[in-house]
Amino acid sequence: MEAYYKSKRTSDRIKTSLSYGVLTIIAVIFIFPFIWMLSTAFKIPSEAYTLPPKIIPNTFTWDNFVQGWQYADFTRYTWNTLIVTVLATLGTVLSASFVAYGFARFKSRYSGVLFTVVLATMMLPSQVTLVPTYLLFTKLGWLDTLKPLILPSFFGGGAFNIFLLRQFFKTIPKDLDEAAYIDGANAFQIYYKILMPAIKPALITVGLMSVTFHWNDYMSPLIYLNSDQNFTLAIGLQFFQNSFGSSQIQMLMAVSLITVIPVLVLFFIGQKYFVQGITMTGIKG
Repeated sequence: MEAYYKSKRTSDRIKTSLSYGVLTIIAVIFIFPFIWMLSTAFKIPSEAYTLPPKIIPNTFTWDNFVQGWQYADFTRYTWNTLIVTVLATLGTVLSASFVAYGFARFKSRYSGVLFTVVLATMMLPSQVTLVPTYLLFTKLGWLDTLKPLILPSFFGGGAFNIFLLRQFFKTIPKDLDEAAYIDGANAFQIYYKILMPAIKPALITVGLMSVTFHWNDYMSPLIYLNSDQNFTLAIGLQFFQNSFGSSQIQMLMAVSLITVIPVLVLFFIGQKYFVQGITMTGIKG
């Protein structure tokens, strides 16, 4: 019996070691692009293109950050990106939670069908709706403004976000609603005074995903914006690519590092709620 347990412990240790080894390799693969960006941002131009590439530069320089930031109007691009990200995230959280509240708490003959239709929109690639939405925004006179990047977020907030928040709403007992009705609260007061504070992890999760998406969004600004004064950071980084196909790679990596830091900081601050939100989503279907 003792030999059996000893063999089992050895087997468990081997499995654990192999699991950690595989996870470490995967982590290194995923983090390597970031390490390369960090390394290149501090290299002088002659070192940035050397083969094989060096992770640790021979000569560290901060000039790439200063010259890269002055290469284009990145202060304006940052301000535009901040406006789009904050307002679009606010719209996403508010509208997605409101729609999810309706699906979770109010039942009608067609609510199941409508929710299925909402989920089905996740199957549609964004390219399918690209032409109709472009024509719509053209008719509305929104081209070359920040409106196409912000206002759609106030109309639904996205199918996945609605699904995520609906799952959270369904974990809250309806007894709370009934008690609030008895105390004189209406449906809207129950929504924002009782249920919204109760699903804070899910709201933070949706907010983090929205911030990450809108901060890094490249396709929508590329399609709807034409003027330099309205460009966002994702578009501004393209200025490092010249007409001959080459780029100021060291300055591109330096400015990219600056632009990615706010998202990383925000993610680490809200990481606990993000993990909690994703985990609790699967508790109740």
